Amino acid sequence: MCGRYVSARNDHELRLLFDVERRVGEALAPSYNIAPTQHVRIVREEADGDGGAAVREMRNARWGLLPVWAKDRRMASRLINARSETVTDKPAFRAAAARRRCVLPADGYYEWQKTAGGKVPYYLHGPEEEALAFAGLYERWADPGVGGDDPDRWVWTCTVLTRPASDSLGRIHDRAPVVLPVDMVGDWLDPEATAKERVREILDAVPEPHLVPRRVGGAVGSPRNNDPSLLAEAD
Repeated sequence: MCGRYVSARNDHELRLLFDVERRVGEALAPSYNIAPTQHVRIVREEADGDGGAAVREMRNARWGLLPVWAKDRRMASRLINARSETVTDKPAFRAAAARRRCVLPADGYYEWQKTAGGKVPYYLHGPEEEALAFAGLYERWADPGVGGDDPDRWVWTCTVLTRPASDSLGRIHDRAPVVLPVDMVGDWLDPEATAKERVREILDAVPEPHLVPRRVGGAVGSPRNNDPSLLAEAD
């Protein structure tokens, strides 16, 4: 599971790292404790209607997917993650898996290990503290309570794909985000890759991530706490 994560780089850095051509909407400040339902940055590609090259853009979306058929916003809090093993088949995700895939830029994520003495928080990150690309899906949901001409009618939402965890990650939690290597980001975002078989092929080719766990303090448990000190190793 991925229930909290860190995205500590600014928009300018992320645009360079992910080859983003355009930024849509307001810039978001770096965050050290992103929680579900908050606004996050996603990177996606959109095909050019005139047959030109796809355009890669960064925009904001609420974390927690709302399928187009959702009646209200309450479903979003239940769909912050999507299992990669079933994402091409589940009704809540299969349409987005085919045509609305994205990347969520991150530096790492938090997970809580169950122990006899209670839950212990860890921060999992790349060996070189490098930027990570979480595989995700997004949707544009039409709010039935907002008029058709109101620009606020369309709500952008997203979810993070997860996979079974192994190695050092597996001892902390049995699920982990799907982390895309740099050379697979383009394949995942490709708007021409719409066949179920192709999406499965991409997911099955994603290697196991090699992340480093760092035990951190209990302050990460509250999303009201949001500063670099959360990443410090606990005594």
